[in-house]
Amino acid sequence: MKAVRRSFASPLASVLVILLTVLWTVPTFGLFIASFRPSGASATSGWWTAFAHPQLTLSNYNTVLFHSANFGTSGGIMPFLVNSLAITIPATLFPLSIAAMAAYVLAWVKFRGSDALFFFIFALQVVPLQLALVPLLQLFSGGAHIGTIALIPALNVSGTYVSLWTAHTMFALPLAIYLLHNFIAQIPRDLIEAGLVDGASHFRVFRTIILPLATPALAAFAIFQFLWVWNDLLVGLTFAGGSQAVEPLTVRLSQMVGSFGGRWELLTAGAFIAIIVPLAVFFSLQRYFVRGLLAGSVKG
Repeated sequence: MKAVRRSFASPLASVLVILLTVLWTVPTFGLFIASFRPSGASATSGWWTAFAHPQLTLSNYNTVLFHSANFGTSGGIMPFLVNSLAITIPATLFPLSIAAMAAYVLAWVKFRGSDALFFFIFALQVVPLQLALVPLLQLFSGGAHIGTIALIPALNVSGTYVSLWTAHTMFALPLAIYLLHNFIAQIPRDLIEAGLVDGASHFRVFRTIILPLATPALAAFAIFQFLWVWNDLLVGLTFAGGSQAVEPLTVRLSQMVGSFGGRWELLTAGAFIAIIVPLAVFFSLQRYFVRGLLAGSVKG
């Protein structure tokens, strides 16, 4: 273990990390430069030629944000940006809240079948997301039936925010419960027992002891879930029902490519706008993210 640590702390390892970081950043930097280039320059030369022959303009962002009528709407992508925020924020908070409470119960409130329930939830991770899309869509639009018997009535929530929130929450819960359970289960038993002996209920123990200690793990999963939902296209296409009132930004960006892949200068501007929000979320929660990744790796 010491040899591994020394190898990762060596100057060579630092140089390799810097090189990988630069290589990883080059495509994003190229996307940024291309988003400011006019249509003619983007069609005839690569983004790197902007350094030798700079032709930069803000018209791409103006068109994409407010006037992209060429793609079926006169309002640009601003309404779809708002839709993405309206989808992503609840779809991150809902599974995070439910998974945190479920993880605490499965870790510290023992009951008959709790271990079997935990393993069943863990096993749900192997169910492919694509396999559940059609059954969920049928459930949201027509309910569930066995013959003529209606087990669940028609919910009629297809094409609304509710269907998107529910789908993202259901897909995120197995992994969220598993990760948070492993973190919460490592909290010293003495802290939990001290709170219960002092007369605190399980809810108060969860609120005053578990949540503050589990903040790094909660923040780490919140970042993953936020990025997953923000960048999702498949669930948005399936459950938005073709309604522009609830379509996320990723659906709009896929439409901007067009049938022949034209107008790349507008697509790069729209793509870079879509990157800004996840970057802001990641950097604002970065310290918790690092602590969440390292939690439990070192004892003492």
